[in-house]
Amino acid sequence: MRFSVYQESRKGGRRVNQDRMGYCFTRDALLMVLADGLGGHAHGEVAAQQALQTLARQFQTQARPVVRNPAEFLQDAIMLAHREIHRYAEANRMPDVPRTTVVCCLVQHGQVYWAHAGDSRYYLLRKGRLLTRTRDHSKIENLLQQERVLPMHVANHPERNKLYNCLGSPNLPLIDLGGPVRLEPGDVALLCSDGLWGPLDEQALVDRLSRLSVVQAVPALIELALQNAGEGADNTTGIAMMWELDNNATGPDSVMTDTLPLNAFTTSILDRTGTDSDLLSEEEIERSIAEIRAAIDKTSNLMR
Repeated sequence: MRFSVYQESRKGGRRVNQDRMGYCFTRDALLMVLADGLGGHAHGEVAAQQALQTLARQFQTQARPVVRNPAEFLQDAIMLAHREIHRYAEANRMPDVPRTTVVCCLVQHGQVYWAHAGDSRYYLLRKGRLLTRTRDHSKIENLLQQERVLPMHVANHPERNKLYNCLGSPNLPLIDLGGPVRLEPGDVALLCSDGLWGPLDEQALVDRLSRLSVVQAVPALIELALQNAGEGADNTTGIAMMWELDNNATGPDSVMTDTLPLNAFTTSILDRTGTDSDLLSEEEIERSIAEIRAAIDKTSNLMR
């Protein structure tokens, strides 16, 4: 596999960043995950971190070097994350079960599969146009589909932030699955929280992801979303991957996995367990991103 990947998260105007994102890869499979802890419930960052850790552990266990059934893997791993959030809340005697959205995508054999619960989104772009995106599990999305609300009224609509589906809820989550889609060189997959897509016009998102590398586009989109949202900006997070095939077309930010050992596993998702104090600080998140970036750069240089 050959791809470039970039991730970034900003706290915005909120006291705590409850978004979490990361990726894992083996020689022949790549998993990207993003979770947005629900701010209306205590410790949303706990639920988001549990979701990432659970999916990363399942990927590490089952990707040898690919998972047997991608759709089944995504379904089962997300459902397990939901159960792990409940288990964590019970073990730590939390008064309320924390909740989170989740969106993820899995790439193997040149195809991409995706899944989500909530309003964190997956976008797939090809040759400057939007190929597909997930549909939010929200009241406002239902109103849009029923043509009871016009798109230009969504930003200020009173029902905008009402979700009917997430991990950690009393009921089992609804998990929407998508794919497979065979990737072509230059295709871009983006996972993002509503803090990123909410303040942006969809065409602005497509335009930047089409013109810029993912290393340039993700921070540019985050900065634009924060500017548009102003002082009340939500946590704003994105992780994007550009698919590559031709050795000659790869750039300095490319990851090439062809020569990795069969059972090698690389991840930007750290396994943190225990009490709330064990959660990653903002500094630890940034350090983790820098460390994994350096490791990828070193590996890429050796492969050239």
